[in-house]
Amino acid sequence: MAHPLSRIIDQLKREPSRTGSIVITVFGDAIVPRGGSVWLGTLLAFFESLDIESGVVRTAMSRLAADGWLSREKVGRNSFYRLAEKGRQTFEAATRHIYDPPPSDWTGRFELLLIGNGEDRDASREALRNAGFGSPLPGVWVAPSGVPVPEEAAGAIRLEVSAEDDSGRRLLSGSWPLDRTADAYLKFMKTFEPLRAAIARGTSLSEADAFTARILLIHYYRRVVLRDPLLPESLLPADWPGRAARALCGEIYRALLAQSEQWLDSHGTNEKGALPPARKLLERRFGT
Repeated sequence: MAHPLSRIIDQLKREPSRTGSIVITVFGDAIVPRGGSVWLGTLLAFFESLDIESGVVRTAMSRLAADGWLSREKVGRNSFYRLAEKGRQTFEAATRHIYDPPPSDWTGRFELLLIGNGEDRDASREALRNAGFGSPLPGVWVAPSGVPVPEEAAGAIRLEVSAEDDSGRRLLSGSWPLDRTADAYLKFMKTFEPLRAAIARGTSLSEADAFTARILLIHYYRRVVLRDPLLPESLLPADWPGRAARALCGEIYRALLAQSEQWLDSHGTNEKGALPPARKLLERRFGT
């Protein structure tokens, strides 16, 4: 295995168990574009490359199913998983946030949501964070105008207000932990720059290594970008590292895509056999 990828896997092993989160990455990045359903054995083969035991993976899958993220279908002795309705709704917003270009302009207005103390407040809060909203005060959420409001927060009181004056800009700047997000982007780039350099030098990766590298790339990038509100450039610091991180991620992703898809061609299985080809949208990811 290529040395830069080995270092990334070693770093993953030093972190608390994130098997469930990696499963979510696999589905969102690789399985949904190929029909959405996959055999458990395909997932076990992938996690073996990370030295994660099958029992740990099975436990993570059971928990995700119990929490409403995945649904399972048994065919004989084989288990097949796909995203449940809850998972599909969240993934649609997350997919746009991860792969689509950031906003190019801003109208000077933003959405302001007021969330009550109902029993669904926790679900609303998590969905709003994942959709790019920030919270300057408990129960108050803001985002630049045009950011879709997730279904979990559909019952919120919704206002559109101007942020053109200094007070409005202070409200926006205080709604997100931009310093922590910037540090996370810098850490991401430090982790994956050696892999980019190795690929640029012509280092050869096997199909299995390419798929592993692709999933870990998106796994780490997703953890940062889903906490990034993707504010327009006019509201960001001049040295904001999010732009460089996205460019790095896109460059590596495109370099790995063909070989990683070949691994899925050979190893990806659903209830009907081999996974169908990926939709064309893969080629448009990280476009301008």
